[in-house]
Formats: sequence, C-alpha cells, structure tokens
Amino acid sequence: MKCPYCGAVAASRVVDTSHDSRGGIRRRRECNACGERFSTYERPILATPMLIKSGGEREPFDREKLIQGMRIACAKRPVAATDLERLADQIEANLQRMGKAEISSRVVGDMVIEGLKELDAIAYVRYAIVYLKLDNLTSVREEINKLLEEQSRKADRAARPTP
Repeated sequence: MKCPYCGAVAASRVVDTSHDSRGGIRRRRECNACGERFSTYERPILATPMLIKSGGEREPFDREKLIQGMRIACAKRPVAATDLERLADQIEANLQRMGKAEISSRVVGDMVIEGLKELDAIAYVRYAIVYLKLDNLTSVREEINKLLEEQSRKADRAARPTP
C-alpha cells in the first residue's frame, strides 16, 4: 500500500476495519514511515460483461463513466451522491447476474433511464434527451407527457383505498 502523503511503499498498519452494507471493507491505516493516517476501501471485483456499443465496437464496463453520466443528468438537482452510487451498484449487480460475456450498451442505458425515472423526473428528462436522441421540442414534449401520465396513474393508484 502506497502512502498518499509521503509516497512510501513501506507497510502500513491497519488501525481500524469496518464492513460496508454493499459488501466492501473500509480500513483506516497509519503509514509506518510518516505516521499519517488514511482510509482505503476494498470491494470484490466481479466479472462484468463487455459492452457492445451502437457502432459495433466493444469496451469494458466502466462504473465511473456510468456514474459521471448520471451526475451530469442530475446536476443542480436534489439527488444525493449515495443514490447515484446505489443505482450504479444495482446496475453493476444486474449485469453480473446476467452472466454474459458481452451485452449491448443499450441494456445499461435502459437500466439507467429506469433508475433515473424513479430518482428524479428532471434528471430522467435530461438523460432521455441524449439517450433517446430527442432532437426536437415535439419529441421532448411527448416524452414529458408520457412521464406525466405515468406519474398521474401512480398517484391515482396510491389514492385508491385498498379493498
């Protein structure tokens, strides 16, 4: 483990270890060379499939790229970073459960769009404009109208008394 303060590669001492709800381990460490303390986070790396892009090229699944795209859609919206991390965890876990070596990037985009729809309607519309290639105001309006109808149906179901 390389110390982030002094750069020493000397062994560091683990001061504290805690387990995280997502299956990771957080370790508090102390550098033997400079005495500074720092944290590391360990999580298991499971196989995720290669993504087949729309042009046919293949690239490995990149969790950080996924989160960055969602952050852009959620810019200046009341969406917590933990919610985006949770959505990324769900998407990554779903991809791993599929057990396939390759999968269309469209599948990942569909998972993101469904997740954002639940988190924040404005972020969903922002993402949909790019992802669904909504290139004119009429198509954007149609997507917003569909979203409003969905929300109205959900509100109606929630307002109905249960038998």
